[in-house]
Amino acid sequence: MRYTKEDQRDITKLTKTHLKEDTSAKPAEVVDELRKILVFHEWRYYVLNDPLVSDFEYDSLYKKLEKLEADNPELITPESPTQRVSNDLTTSFNNVPHLIPMLSLANSYNAEDLNEFDTQIKKLINQKEEGDIEYCVEPKFDGGSIALIYTDDKLVRAATRGNGTNGEEVTVNARVIKSIPLTGNFSKKGLKTVELRGEVLIRKDIFDKMNKQREKDGQDVFANPRNTAAGGMRMKDPKEVAGRGLEAFIYQVGYAIDDKGKDVLAKMDTQFGSINYLSDLGFKVPTIEKKLCKNIGEVVKFVESWSAKREKYPYEIDGMVVKVNDFNLQKKCGATNHHPRWAIAYKFKAKQATAKLLAVEYQVGKVGAVTPVAKIEPTQLAGVTISSISMHNEDFITGKDIRLGDSVLIERAGDVIPYIVKSLPNLRDGSEQKIKFPTNCPSCQTVLTRQEKEAVWRCENPSCEAQVLQRLIHHVSKDAMDIDGFGKSYVERFFELGWVQNNADIYKLNYDAISQLEGFGERSASKLKKAIDAAKKNPIHRVLYSLSIHHFGRKASKLIAQEIKHVLELKDWTEENFTEIKDIGPVVTQNVIAYFQDPKNIQILENMEALGVNFNQTDEDRPLEIDEDAIFFGKTILFTGKLQKMGRKEAQQLATNAGAKNISAVSANLNILVAGEKAGSKLKKATALGTVQILTEDEFLKLIES
Repeated sequence: MRYTKEDQRDITKLTKTHLKEDTSAKPAEVVDELRKILVFHEWRYYVLNDPLVSDFEYDSLYKKLEKLEADNPELITPESPTQRVSNDLTTSFNNVPHLIPMLSLANSYNAEDLNEFDTQIKKLINQKEEGDIEYCVEPKFDGGSIALIYTDDKLVRAATRGNGTNGEEVTVNARVIKSIPLTGNFSKKGLKTVELRGEVLIRKDIFDKMNKQREKDGQDVFANPRNTAAGGMRMKDPKEVAGRGLEAFIYQVGYAIDDKGKDVLAKMDTQFGSINYLSDLGFKVPTIEKKLCKNIGEVVKFVESWSAKREKYPYEIDGMVVKVNDFNLQKKCGATNHHPRWAIAYKFKAKQATAKLLAVEYQVGKVGAVTPVAKIEPTQLAGVTISSISMHNEDFITGKDIRLGDSVLIERAGDVIPYIVKSLPNLRDGSEQKIKFPTNCPSCQTVLTRQEKEAVWRCENPSCEAQVLQRLIHHVSKDAMDIDGFGKSYVERFFELGWVQNNADIYKLNYDAISQLEGFGERSASKLKKAIDAAKKNPIHRVLYSLSIHHFGRKASKLIAQEIKHVLELKDWTEENFTEIKDIGPVVTQNVIAYFQDPKNIQILENMEALGVNFNQTDEDRPLEIDEDAIFFGKTILFTGKLQKMGRKEAQQLATNAGAKNISAVSANLNILVAGEKAGSKLKKATALGTVQILTEDEFLKLIES
């Protein structure tokens, strides 16, 4: 399923045609076109993570195809996108044999183990010690293993790993995972039947969202992404599987025969080449996280680099897999009953540890949420010393039966955030005490309240000092007013001195007085003044988000900023004004209305405007209309290195105005890299890919001007 630029352009045009009007073509022709369109957009969304249409537009096309198939049932085929989700419940999971065994991997934990592995490979293939072996290194995904069989280009069976020889058939559930193609053009390479190996995963951010929703709904939270993904494949209702956000990375062609039954796996030549081949067919495969290494020395450097950045990767990985790249050499190496001799797993250091819970402190957030924080014995975990861990809410404590004095199992989850997995009751000696959640605010002593559908206790006093301080910290933060250099410690210090008590006070600071403070001076005060003056010119969506209105996030702030010419127009908005905007719900509506009906808040806002803070809609606030003829329409772009003629944000805005989508990392999805001075690793990676257009800053500006 390799789409050329021309293919993508043609399908994009066809998409717009079907979104705008109903064609008078024959139903069979329309059905074929809609299937082609939907499969393409599934690939863009679920494989490339780079959609070209909104969810609403995709759903509109999907419903159009559904209706046509309902009116013309003779046109329905098993490969249609509408047939992914079956209505049939799975009553049992039958055991089925894998075409070849799914073996385990031998493990390594350091460079010495990898060097020993390299030595053994050379012995197995009778190569001299000083020669080099080429290796393909890929992430060791931490999910549920899956084997997919395609015959005559169609997905005919999916199975779990099971005992390695037999697995449970989960074909119906695999079909609902949209990163698994229902068809693949294997016959073009002369392949009749192939068995692919992969891993079913849940992205970390999706897993976190699921758990937050489950907490709100009063359900038990899932333990970790791995168990959730593996368990999802064994659910009886495919509709529930579809709602779990599963993805599948395919990393191996394990078996391949032609129409005469002859083994033709060697046609793939190399492991690295086979992954690229699967990518061309439309499968989701490792991209920037894999590497072809010339020797074991390169392998060691690569796996150690991933050990350092594993937490930033959007999926859970617990190591890297090192494979002899050449398939013929793999055959020479052979396998034991337990593992292939040509592959080894490099395991990262454990991310879990045990620690003693010494105390619990309670923090009050910007909208009054009271969060319990565990104070534990300082504990080393994956290179970091951890002494404080959020315990989220009262239900988290009671659900895990966590007590003062307990030994607890901790891990670093998500963005290296410490997390308590569970308490260890078998280690208790009787001195442990149950944790009593406070009934009054730890800051202002106001009686705490808990809404029926919420998991948190709140302080409802908006004048609570702890809340005021947290709102000020949020106001100056990067996501809000983005006042450069105005960090949490500055806010806390100025608050303690009585200089800032509300948002307006930030814009009338006495810089002469600041320059006299210990640790400041004239230069620091001048830099702070410059940053605050720059923030006054911010678009109004930042102003709105900076107000700390409960549930009023960045997306909602931008949506409302598109609809108003001046911030204080919201004083006169009714529920109807809000609900006319897609994605603005009743909770946000009520909270914003309440905020703008409070005279104290209006007085602070008027003071802010009088002090020079922009309250008028800017170009950045207005919805952007991109012409399809724009020079970078539909392209992804990344800026690296130091730009000489403009700042990074200005360059990104120019690119956006010209139709480009700014992304943050080099990957197979990147179309254009603009390299400034001292461009480093990103330029090297983009050049190595060979598919990225490299521009200088001047070349970029010339294209913009054109």
